[in-house]
Amino acid sequence: MKVLLVTDAWEPQMNGVVRTLSKTVEELRRKGHSVEIIAPSDGYWTMPLPTYPDIRLAPFAKKDVERRIAAFGPEAVHIATEGPLGQAARSLCLKWGMPFTTSYHTKFPEYIKARFPFIPLSWSYKFVRGFHNSGGRIMVTTPSMVDFLSKRGFKNLAPWARGVNTEQFSPEKRFAPDDVYKGLTRPIFVNVGRVAVEKNIEAFLELDLPGSKVIIGDGPQTEQLKRRYKDAHFLGAKFDDDLARYFADADVFVFPSKTDTFGLVIIEAMAAGTPVAAYPVTGPIDIIPGSHAGIVDADLRKACLECLDLNRDDAVLHAQKYSWETVTDIFFDYLTPEYEPTARKKWRRIRRMTRLASSPYHFIKKTLRRTWRFLRGKSV
Repeated sequence: MKVLLVTDAWEPQMNGVVRTLSKTVEELRRKGHSVEIIAPSDGYWTMPLPTYPDIRLAPFAKKDVERRIAAFGPEAVHIATEGPLGQAARSLCLKWGMPFTTSYHTKFPEYIKARFPFIPLSWSYKFVRGFHNSGGRIMVTTPSMVDFLSKRGFKNLAPWARGVNTEQFSPEKRFAPDDVYKGLTRPIFVNVGRVAVEKNIEAFLELDLPGSKVIIGDGPQTEQLKRRYKDAHFLGAKFDDDLARYFADADVFVFPSKTDTFGLVIIEAMAAGTPVAAYPVTGPIDIIPGSHAGIVDADLRKACLECLDLNRDDAVLHAQKYSWETVTDIFFDYLTPEYEPTARKKWRRIRRMTRLASSPYHFIKKTLRRTWRFLRGKSV
């Protein structure tokens, strides 16, 4: 199948959303599907997201998005984000009457509220609800997110979990060949991810814990937190196998966020054998309770200390339930809501019109060819 993915979050960004989408694309291609990606890094003029310069937005790309959609002629369209590219693709699909799906990765209204407290949550929810409800299906991370959004007027919700690469994130990388936290007092309590206000990292750094607190990642709040919490260790962003070692060598992974809808880092930590401490909120409550792989508690300090007594093997076993192949199969099943042959014909008409509009010589060439065939037929 020809699948189009439109996303405002893509490489070189590195976060849970990007890792989820890139692994899904990789699996789709491995299964033989043709996937086209429209992202800000495709040569568009971009501008930084206000208060978060590391995220780039492409606000003036609609014409090119139109050209690329028509040229590719997708059989399925998935819009992953609510940014300018997502808005452009959504408006074109609505204009052409083409089905599309969306996914809800982050509690976007809460994200806005954390940065701009004067904007009411109701305004942001009205925006995202209108965006997503116009599609055929909204993929969300967990059953609790289905309940959470249903109460806020979202429709056609379907749970789509996340996966983990258990070869990359592995307990075998613990202290191999040495301890990446060498020199720091144990136990090591680590947080991995974007260092930004919506991640609630201060709640972790405020805890009275033994040993060392470590932050792996970067973001707009890094310098502020460094100045305020001088006893914490900020080691910057880590990637791939290097990142896997920082997960494996930690004693407890601390997840203080209350705005994530899943928390891909939770199962990455578990896959490396590191138990997870978190608040009892959407995401952690869908993954951790009953797993023996972590503790959820409104008292985050208590959760952190109790994680020290857990068996690391239980964390590894629980993470093995999340495979990217299974996750991608679910995504694909959700991706194809009733495509009628007439819809495909409409795509073909749009593609023909786009080619004609983009090449003034195309029509002349086609007309001359038809004339030549007509004259040859007459002469015979």
